[in-house]
Amino acid sequence: MKKKLNKIVREDNFLSLTGNLVIALFGISGFAILARSLSVDMFGQWVLLIAAGSFIEMFRFGITNTGLIRYLSGATEEARIKLIGSNALIGAAATIIIAIIIIGCNIFFYQSIQHSGYGLFFTWYPLLAVVNLPWNNALVVLQADRNYGKILALKAINSGGFFIILVVNFYFLKMTLLQIVIANIIINVLTSLVSIIAGWDGLKHIKKATVATNKTLLHFGKYTTFTLVGTNLLRSADTLIISLSPLGNAAVALYSIPLKLTELQQIPLRSFAATAFPKMSKASLQGKVAEVKELFYTYSGALTYLFIFVSLFTFAFADLFVLFLAGKQYVQTDPATGFNAVNIVRVFSLYGLLLPIDRMTGIGLDSINKPNINALKVLFMVIANIAGDLIAIFIFKSLILVAVASILFTLLGIWIGMIFLNKELSLHYGEIFTHGAKFYRSIFNKLTNYRYVRVAKL
Repeated sequence: MKKKLNKIVREDNFLSLTGNLVIALFGISGFAILARSLSVDMFGQWVLLIAAGSFIEMFRFGITNTGLIRYLSGATEEARIKLIGSNALIGAAATIIIAIIIIGCNIFFYQSIQHSGYGLFFTWYPLLAVVNLPWNNALVVLQADRNYGKILALKAINSGGFFIILVVNFYFLKMTLLQIVIANIIINVLTSLVSIIAGWDGLKHIKKATVATNKTLLHFGKYTTFTLVGTNLLRSADTLIISLSPLGNAAVALYSIPLKLTELQQIPLRSFAATAFPKMSKASLQGKVAEVKELFYTYSGALTYLFIFVSLFTFAFADLFVLFLAGKQYVQTDPATGFNAVNIVRVFSLYGLLLPIDRMTGIGLDSINKPNINALKVLFMVIANIAGDLIAIFIFKSLILVAVASILFTLLGIWIGMIFLNKELSLHYGEIFTHGAKFYRSIFNKLTNYRYVRVAKL
């Protein structure tokens, strides 16, 4: 029994999910500590730094990451080195260009930027972008190799190290927001040094990059970059538009709490996606259409059933979620803005029901080499999201309607994704739920069989 349980523990999905759960625990706990350590206005500035940084990093890493994972899945050793070198070269070039643009904007529009809430981002993100490049390059190479243990090690150093600093700060140091930002940069330097010393980042292969491999990644990346940027916009556009509205930083801070729920929902999505995409890409490259369909059904169904449980839980205990995450000051209706975080959390719990199939249609399109179609899908979703946000904020002045807009654009994305994916794979949608049930029944049978075997031996 011990041997069989060890086999389950070492399985890709289990390792990926466990790793993301551990990292999410650090992230959520750190978020909760910061919400209690900083004033509402300062916390809003921190949220804007993270949101804007995440958005820009979609440009930096979206150019090559998805393409690298796809092509490494079936590459020879020689081609592998060239692809990794091209990934490092293109990533370094993109980072330098973006850093120069941000620094230039900060110089020419300094006064406006410093009074907008984005001062931290324009001042410190260029440095952060440079120091976090090596370990982010390492993550994508390790994902393509399905080496989830090393991925967990890097993320633990980064997220765990910063969490420890936040805990020590909360009880002893009482650092300013600027000092916290600098501490975060130092942790990223340490993480990158580990990836460089271990040789996981691929920087040593830059000289092996060729024009052909550069073109291969850039051709695929011109679509996936937009897809990743668009996907990030679907999560961050709400925050960005609220920050530019008369509602101000206080509304940003309040909305960031229920928005954190979407990050929790992303944990199983990222975990399963990290294992599904390489598998589906490899099957597609080998012409195994039936296997691609089988993987799509299984992952979509398993995630959908999981999210039904998660959504029911978060809807029922929304007030406890807000209390744990940000403290009792956020549970009640905010007197300054008139908004209630608990109600918004309940809307996001319903939104979560739609995420699995939406994500898997995107992964399916990328894996069968249709990133252009996936980009088109995301484009329509972004347009719908921004339009919904503008109406909700500037006409109705309602944060809860911003959350409702998330449900509507996700429904649109599922509809578009299914139409295009069905043309390529001839899907039978009922199989999603059938295969999802088989997935959990298989796990249940394995566990109960182990128990029966052990009882019989005794």
